[in-house]
Amino acid sequence: MAPSTKARRQQVLNAIVADYIASQEPVGSKALVERHRLQVSSATIRNDMAALESEGLIAQQHASSGRIPTEKGYRMFVDSIHDIKPLSSPERKAILSFLEGGVDLEDVLRRSVQLLAQLTRQAAVIQLPSLQTSKVKHCEVVALSPTRLLLVMITDLGRVEQRNVELMRPIEDVSTLRALLNTALADKTMADASVALADLVEHTPGELKDEMLRCATVLIETLVEAPSDRLILAGTSNLSRISPLSTSVLEALEEQVVVLKLLSHVQEGEVNVSIGAEHQDHGLHSASIVSTGYGDEDATFGALGVVGPTYMDYTGTISKVSAVAQYVSRVLKS
Repeated sequence: MAPSTKARRQQVLNAIVADYIASQEPVGSKALVERHRLQVSSATIRNDMAALESEGLIAQQHASSGRIPTEKGYRMFVDSIHDIKPLSSPERKAILSFLEGGVDLEDVLRRSVQLLAQLTRQAAVIQLPSLQTSKVKHCEVVALSPTRLLLVMITDLGRVEQRNVELMRPIEDVSTLRALLNTALADKTMADASVALADLVEHTPGELKDEMLRCATVLIETLVEAPSDRLILAGTSNLSRISPLSTSVLEALEEQVVVLKLLSHVQEGEVNVSIGAEHQDHGLHSASIVSTGYGDEDATFGALGVVGPTYMDYTGTISKVSAVAQYVSRVLKS
């Protein structure tokens, strides 16, 4: 049975998007008929292209040229993607082997973002696990000098945060301070840690009370009330090859808060695609971002994604972003 007019026009749009992604050249009706075997005449395709143009899905740059997709057209194309082609078995094995070679959390995440940049030939970004979803595993206290301490907090997901604390007087009993902090913080979420720290200050022996107050203040102010969600970037040099992206997008990526805001809305198992003017930040209006979360069935630890031009290979990029996120989740849980 011949497809309906609506279905055929979706096929025509998909074909135009695919050809433009591959060549970055305007696509004509004759080429569509020959390349995609649409089984209708060039005249029918031209009518379909005229209809797609009137709907704002494709545009003609010059009177005699073919058509190129608009952002609205890319959006309809992306929304029509239902089945994502899985990566090949060798690709999957290579990803898992590479990520399992990581020596710690940050190394695994750095490897994953480097791999994603290589696979997609775009810029890739990953968010370290949010402190708000983590539990405290251990808090190490190191005396850097008689009046300066280094606090090293390690979470159950392997995230490590370091903070310096200046003391009013030399400290002699670092071990007791360390033991008190760990007794109060171990297995606590960030929200519970704030309460535990406040209670700890109240019950700390007088000889360590000032030191504990200073440690608790630093931990609460920097890790509990204002947690720093860090990003790791890779492949930004890939964007320098694309002139419309080279300046504005790189500047937006440097403003990490912009990207963190975008990544904060994605969940593990869900792939989000934002295109051009859909971004609130004007610096990203020439770019598309494909992102997803990583974690487990109970919580999303963080997010990762790819930043590239609006004519990126959406189908392939969605597949690769999803696959890398799945393997990051698997490695972190193992």
